[in-house]
This record gives sequence, structure tokens and C-alpha cells, in this order.
Amino acid sequence: MKVIVHKIIKNTKVEGPKTRYCIWFQGCSRHCKNCWAKATWDFNNGTEYAAEDILKDILNTKNIDGVTFLGGEPFEQPQALEFLCKKVKEAGLSVICFTGNRLEDLKDKYTNILKNIDLLIDGEYIEEEKDYSRPWVGSKNQTYHFLTERFNKNIINKYKNKIEINIEKNGIIFINGMGDFEKITKELDMFNIH
Repeated sequence: MKVIVHKIIKNTKVEGPKTRYCIWFQGCSRHCKNCWAKATWDFNNGTEYAAEDILKDILNTKNIDGVTFLGGEPFEQPQALEFLCKKVKEAGLSVICFTGNRLEDLKDKYTNILKNIDLLIDGEYIEEEKDYSRPWVGSKNQTYHFLTERFNKNIINKYKNKIEINIEKNGIIFINGMGDFEKITKELDMFNIH
């Protein structure tokens, strides 16, 4: 089974509680206005992996508490998402998934995926409702759904939005997490960092 991936970060502390392995799925048909992740939209970009190889890498990554799936839109590659969520949960790791869909629209069609997600954060980014006061989300309409007892609403008060800036071997800068990316990139431009 194949999965098209935009990016993988094996150890991050800004895409959910504790230390997480993050997979940005490539491809999204929503195209939210002023989405920060426009590079994840095109299904023809990204890197194709065998989902089994990603799973092996997750299981071989030390000191992670769980996996976060985001994108793009993970539910637009449902077979790979279902496989990975199930196997990650079986390994005892937590699963967080971001989606532009609403939970009520996913319930009937994707029950096999949802039963293996601990925390689903739903709702597309709406620029007019921009709000960085809650962890991991960028607009007021986005909702936390605690689908298992692994997490509860208390984690919302324990964490604040943060970002990480990663410089890859080829010199490309990758910013992840949640914050005012427009302001951040303007500040980086002041220092001629591109």
C-alpha cells in the first residue's frame, strides 16, 4: 500500500503533546484561503512511500509518545491512514489526526479509522476566525475531539502554540507547529533568511 507524503519529522514537540513523529500527507482538495500549507495541496507532488516502510520507521524511532497525521488532508488517502493508525495504536503509541473535515461528516464512512485515533482536531482553517490562543489550531472553528480516554480536555491548558524551525541538509528551512507564520516569515526576511 502506497502513501504520498509531503514531509516527515521524526521528533517534534509542537504537533501535539510530548514528543511525536509527524507525517504530513500530500494532497488536499479543500484549498483554504491563505492556508500556510499550500505546498501540501497538489497530489502530484510529494514522495511516495510504502505505508509498511513508514510504519517500520515509526516503530524504530526512539523516545516518541505518538504519531501525528496532518497535511494536506489525511482522509484523502484513507487506506494508508487506516493502516497506519491501526498499527500505531497496536504498538501502544498515541494517535492525533488533523482534518479539514467535520467529525460528523466522517463518522459513517471512516469508523475504522476513527476508532484508532485518540485526538481528532477537525475543521478547516478559516482566516476570518484566525486565533492562536489554543494549542495546535489556527482558527476558532477548529474543534478537539477526544475519541479515546488517552487524552482529555486538560491537555489544552497544559500546552501553548509553539513553532520549530528546522534547517535541512540541503539548506531548506522548514517551519512547523502553530503560530503567526506570516509574521514569522517577515521577521526571517529581515535577516535575509529564505
